Amino acid sequence: MTFNVTIIGSNSAVPAHGRHPSAQVVNVHDYLFLVDCGEGTQMRFHEHQVKWNRIKQIFISHLHGDHYFGLVGLISTYHLLQRNKPLDIYGPEGLEAIIRLQLEAGHTTLCYPLQFHVIDTTVSKVIFEDKGVEVMTIPLHHRIPCAGFLFREKFEGRKVDKEKLAALQLPLHLIPPIKHGEDITDPHTGRIIPNKELTVPHPPARSYAYCSDTAYSETVIECVKGVDLVYHDCTFDKASEARAAATFHGTTEQAARVADAAGASQLLIGHFSARFENLDTLLEEARAIFPATELATEGSVFDVGVKAPHTAYN
Repeated sequence: MTFNVTIIGSNSAVPAHGRHPSAQVVNVHDYLFLVDCGEGTQMRFHEHQVKWNRIKQIFISHLHGDHYFGLVGLISTYHLLQRNKPLDIYGPEGLEAIIRLQLEAGHTTLCYPLQFHVIDTTVSKVIFEDKGVEVMTIPLHHRIPCAGFLFREKFEGRKVDKEKLAALQLPLHLIPPIKHGEDITDPHTGRIIPNKELTVPHPPARSYAYCSDTAYSETVIECVKGVDLVYHDCTFDKASEARAAATFHGTTEQAARVADAAGASQLLIGHFSARFENLDTLLEEARAIFPATELATEGSVFDVGVKAPHTAYN
């Protein structure tokens, strides 16, 4: 089942060197979530063939412009295209007032329900869940309220063993009760077949942690323990640690230390400063501590639980 992350924007503060402000699309079981929405995000959707009309939830980490200046444009475009599905936006206190003011200034009454959910950036808690995914906040250490987001796969019941079903020539209408854990009666023999004979456990749940703008934080390590894939602020190189501390951002070494201490399987570094045209040095510094590190650059798609990135969106 699909679980991947498409990088839409990877730069900090301003677009430069072909990179753009922060935005990512997380695909869990073909259900799309937008994480942050920097300026120009909807233009990047077209470039990277994202089926953005399927987005139902948007998560905004904090109220620095490079993380949400593209939001009102996206909301307006959905309106112009006559969207009818609700759009849920999760973000810090103040986001709704900003967006509502912009819409009111243009005398825009949306043709679809726009629902805001205020997140507490100081605690880790579940803010969204459905049958396939759970999303939790990650308290981050930035100079204004800021939260990351942890996406964790969910499964209901056990997985039906289709080969066993076929071997026993069981009809397809028995699949729902089998999924719900019921024993079934073989229509050919009348034998009661225990549920465990027809099912197998689901694979371990995969997880992705998005750690937006943040200084090094032990709290972050605790929140992302054992994740398959973690994205971490890497605005600066190791030589700029003092600058990173002053602006509450991360460095290559700090991002790598977080991934290593958390026991993550793979690290993505992003939110690059415009001062870095070439990112090779940043990657080398991070890999010196945590070898399983990749650059979160535009157009890359990372399968959660698989270490090799690709560049085609499914």
